[in-house]
Amino acid sequence: MGGLFTLIVLFTACNNAPKEEPQPIAKDTVQIMKADSTPKAPEFKPIDVVQIDHAVKEYDSWKKAFDADSVSRKASGLDFIVIGREIDKPNNLTIYLQASDVQKAKEFAASPRLKEVMTKNGVVSKPLINYLHVIRFNQDSKEKQWVVVTHKVKNFDAWLKVFDSEGTANRASQGLIDVVLARGIDDPNLVQLVFDIKDLAKAKASIFSEEKKKLMESAGVEGKPTIAFYNSAE
Repeated sequence: MGGLFTLIVLFTACNNAPKEEPQPIAKDTVQIMKADSTPKAPEFKPIDVVQIDHAVKEYDSWKKAFDADSVSRKASGLDFIVIGREIDKPNNLTIYLQASDVQKAKEFAASPRLKEVMTKNGVVSKPLINYLHVIRFNQDSKEKQWVVVTHKVKNFDAWLKVFDSEGTANRASQGLIDVVLARGIDDPNLVQLVFDIKDLAKAKASIFSEEKKKLMESAGVEGKPTIAFYNSAE
C-alpha cells in the first residue's frame, strides 16, 4: 500500500510540474535542414568508352541497321551512349559506347563480322576507333550541339594544370561548357575533351583563336588537334 501511494504521489507531481514551451527553430537551422533534404546527384565514377568515327552513305538506313545490331553489342559488354552528326557534314558520325570490358570491346571492333555489317549497311570510310577512360563528366550536360577536341600531350599532369588554370568559367564565357575529360586507354597521353556549345560562333572563334593555340602549346600539346563539331542525332 505504501509503495502504491508513493507511485501515485510521483505521478501527480509529474503531471503538475510546469511544462516547457516548445522553442522555435532558428531560421538558419531551417535553411540547413532544407538544404540537407535536397537530393544530391550520385557522384560520377570513371567509365571506359569506345568512340567510333566513320562516314555513312545515308544516315536513316544506317541507323536502322545500327539499332538492329544492339544485341551483338550488348553481348560484348557495349551500351549505347550517343551518336553525333557532324554539323557541316551530317553523314560523318561519331558513336560513343560504354564498355564494361575493354578487351571484349576490342575483339568486337576487330571482328570480320562487324566489318561485313558496316559495309553492308552503308559505311563508306575506314572507321577510326578510340578506347578512352572518362575521368570527368558533367552530368548536367544537355545541349544539342557539342565539339570534340582530341590531341596528344607531352605530360598529362602538366597539361591538366594549365587546363584547370584556364577554368570552366572562362571557357563558359567563350560559349563552351565542360562535359567530358578522357584519356586514352592504350596511350594515356592522348586526351579527349567534349564541350557543350552555348554559342557556336563564340565557340569556333575561341577554339581556333591564336590565344587558344598558344595556351595549348604552353600546356604541352603535341601536333595538330583533331576538332569536330556535332549535333546530337535524334
